[in-house]
Amino acid sequence: MTRYARDMRGYGPKPPHAQWPNDAKVAVQFVLNYEEGGENCVLHGDAASEAFLSDIPGAAQWQGQRHWNMESIYEYGARAGFWRLHRLFTGKDIPVTIYGVASALARNPEQVAAMKAADWEIASHGLKWVEHKDMPEDEERASIAEAIRLHTEVVGERPRGWYTGRCSENTVRLVAEEGGFDYISDAYDDDLPYWREYGDQDQLIIPYTLEANDMRFATAPGWVTGQDFFTYLKDAFDVLYAEGREGSPKMMSIGLHCRLIGRPGKIAGLAQFLDYIQGFEGVWTPRRVEIAEHWAETHPHKRFERPSAMDKSRFVELYGGIFEHSAWIAERAHDLELGPAHDCAAGVHNALCRAFRTASDEERLGVLNAHPDLAGKLAAAGRLTAESTSEQAGAGLDMLTDEERVKFTQLNSDYVSKHGFPFIIAVRDHTKASIMAAFERRIGNDSAAEFAEACKQVERIAEFRLMDLLP
Repeated sequence: MTRYARDMRGYGPKPPHAQWPNDAKVAVQFVLNYEEGGENCVLHGDAASEAFLSDIPGAAQWQGQRHWNMESIYEYGARAGFWRLHRLFTGKDIPVTIYGVASALARNPEQVAAMKAADWEIASHGLKWVEHKDMPEDEERASIAEAIRLHTEVVGERPRGWYTGRCSENTVRLVAEEGGFDYISDAYDDDLPYWREYGDQDQLIIPYTLEANDMRFATAPGWVTGQDFFTYLKDAFDVLYAEGREGSPKMMSIGLHCRLIGRPGKIAGLAQFLDYIQGFEGVWTPRRVEIAEHWAETHPHKRFERPSAMDKSRFVELYGGIFEHSAWIAERAHDLELGPAHDCAAGVHNALCRAFRTASDEERLGVLNAHPDLAGKLAAAGRLTAESTSEQAGAGLDMLTDEERVKFTQLNSDYVSKHGFPFIIAVRDHTKASIMAAFERRIGNDSAAEFAEACKQVERIAEFRLMDLLP
């Protein structure tokens, strides 16, 4: 089996209605990353200084040395920026979620006390604010466990949410396997929460953001002034609020850092945005854990048998009859590179059609000849497949007058004599009258054109059949 792990489909064209509390049009969720004291530093046993997300242009790690300027910038976040943000959010009565690096929380007890007093959620941001990408799996698993242990010791309760940020390809799976998190946020792929399956664990993912994020004050392209930040946040909010009013409420995540947005010239834009959204009805500003609770209650995960995870025998058992009496199409389709995007009617249909389209003309002719005549002898004898019986009945072909039956019989005979295969049409697209009209029109086509048209109709019939079985 060749399988593609990435999920390019998500909710597809029809995302679920979020059903936010009080019919809110948008959920605006603020995250404050608390990393100060958990960043790379030789004092912390690291090989080099920090180089990420500061106001030092082009910062690079200093191997084996303390970087006094970098340390000082991080210290500003703890000493001044945090308290400025604390005053702003508590003054507006808007709660936040803290992404707390466990070692940073341990070095900042007064700030932790203020977070708890404000009833802010303190989620885990890992043990240290360092890269996980090169960690061996066992080492990363141990780091996750130690982050939880230290967080629980420092805060007084274990974290319910997790966000690493500088994660590895294994991080989300390892955190899910730990089994104790209401949500994980190491993803940027949607405007709504969603579920992922890891073995027997159904794990809620609440996507985060790197664009509605003050980190762009420290990256290029990025923000220069607080007004830049406000304008971007306002534009994003306006689009999401409008979508919510149109019946498709979403979630807006906003990422903040004490040492960045906590500076006076930057925080003004954030304060302006808070004032702006408080002028709207139907705006929910929850902590992240409240989103997790709401989603788990309102949109609990429902497992279903996923085509991309089936072995060949099961795949053929379920989809071998989609193309009439042609199980070989499903057998070939199963060998394609399937993934989560194929776990829906459109996905399986595409895979089956690829197998059909790449077959020889002789094989495709065999598929056409496997189809019964419309309202023909097999129908009269009750020998159609269940699918064909239902389809023909839905178009009224099981209730023909004697005159209609004679006409269909003659058209069937003339069509097969001319083209060498039965007349095929997706009857669910038609009425009895329009089927008859198409029959009379198409019988005059040349056989090559009619072969191509019949193949298209076979694919359309397959599409309808799959829509009866899959999302």
